[in-house]
Amino acid sequence: MSNDTEVGMKDVELNEVEQEKQPMTEGEAGNNYAISPVSEKNGIVKVKIPDEESKFTGLSKEELMKVAGTPGWVKVRWALLILFWLGWLGMLAGAIAIIIQAPRCKPLPEMNWWNYGPLYQIGDVNSFTKSSDLKGLAEKVQAMDELKVKGLIIGPIHVSSADEPEELKLTEISKEAGNLIQFQELIKAAHKRGISVVLDLTPNYKGKEPWFTDAVSTVVKLESALMHWLGEGVDGFLFYGVEKASTAAPSLWEDVEVLIHNQTESVEKKKKVLIGVTEQTSPDDVIAVLNKTGVDLLLTDALRSTSALDVAHTVDRLYSTYGQTRLAWNIGGRIAGHLASLVGFAKVKLSYLLLLTLPGTPVFNYGDEIGLQDEVTKNPTMVWEDSQENLTVSKMDETTTFRKFFKSVSEKRSKERSLQHGEYLPLFNSTSAMAYVRSWDQNERYIIALNWHLEETVTLQLKHAEIPEHATVVFSTSDGKQVDEVLNLAQLEVKPGQGIMLKFPYTP
Repeated sequence: MSNDTEVGMKDVELNEVEQEKQPMTEGEAGNNYAISPVSEKNGIVKVKIPDEESKFTGLSKEELMKVAGTPGWVKVRWALLILFWLGWLGMLAGAIAIIIQAPRCKPLPEMNWWNYGPLYQIGDVNSFTKSSDLKGLAEKVQAMDELKVKGLIIGPIHVSSADEPEELKLTEISKEAGNLIQFQELIKAAHKRGISVVLDLTPNYKGKEPWFTDAVSTVVKLESALMHWLGEGVDGFLFYGVEKASTAAPSLWEDVEVLIHNQTESVEKKKKVLIGVTEQTSPDDVIAVLNKTGVDLLLTDALRSTSALDVAHTVDRLYSTYGQTRLAWNIGGRIAGHLASLVGFAKVKLSYLLLLTLPGTPVFNYGDEIGLQDEVTKNPTMVWEDSQENLTVSKMDETTTFRKFFKSVSEKRSKERSLQHGEYLPLFNSTSAMAYVRSWDQNERYIIALNWHLEETVTLQLKHAEIPEHATVVFSTSDGKQVDEVLNLAQLEVKPGQGIMLKFPYTP
């Protein structure tokens, strides 16, 4: 092998460990490589590999420019450019078509803070907490927040003597209720948790009638009292016998209405609420009081009927007249008493389900969430978890069960637009049962079915263009239906005293 050939070769070392040192001949190595006899030493073999004879260098810049300018390549580039823009325009057109064809979201209705959750009435501060004053009430604000309460209706707490107008002091807190500092702490604690505070300023709350005989002179005193409490951060006012005041002094009452409605906080644009209470029960009479007094919400006795047909008629009539932002639903109250005493234990949960799912603002009396009953007076002592030592085990379990169910339904209402401000569609009405749908835009829909009869099961044949054949159980007031169970709406069995909430998805 010549030296010139060896100069053009590469060395490759192959490390042969523990192999016998036998000289390798050209025949054994094959004909592709040239092996030098001196290249083997102590198991190290050097193999000479020829260098590659040629390398690819590609086209030069000048050659590329020359080729790029040929007619063929010019046509290819234009074709690619046109295809690119056609593809881009096609995707843009497709996106526009999807946007146009997609169902548009329905604009949210104008709502106020009192439309977003239940109001909670505490007529007697002394019966609500162990400390029997406004300080103890402030300490229970967290418990109200857990129930998703949006407003507290407090009092009356002002100084007043029964049927003695000369003793009326609308801006002074009675000693048995507490003091101004405690009231300010209550306002602060409630507002911190997003809970508003409404003050019951009914003048003659200790007397036989809510207003004194000379209602005109009382209304005159209201303006300065309203300004005082608004200055303390109150979010609204409630008056019993509101139609009497508006009838006795219509122009003065109109001034009260304007004063409250014009008080809007500049930062949050938070409106002040004016709530009235009437003993009227028929839908037409309720509508008349609403129109005459100009109140934002009116608490009535309209749902006190034991007939599901009457309840359904009342709801339909009021909803068709006002929508839901001015509707309030209650069964009990400071004077009427507590829910459990009015409807009985068997219908407490059913009443929760009704009030919390109707289109409007639900209003509860303190203790309704645990099934608290009236005793000697309409102001029984509130029962808390840390004050149940005088209760039997079964009674403790009962209060816990009521509160858990109330909390669950209230939480569901606070999260679902269909329940909060959705449209109301009646499905079925009879003397013993009713069913309706709450729906909003493309959100999940809810069916509520209620059976007032305590002895008979009813089978509802729910069929409507707006509902499917089956729906899924969300809540049941009894153990008869399991959560997430799918039921046939055409044969929906509702047990005695039972209420059921079912859900189904929106379908375009």
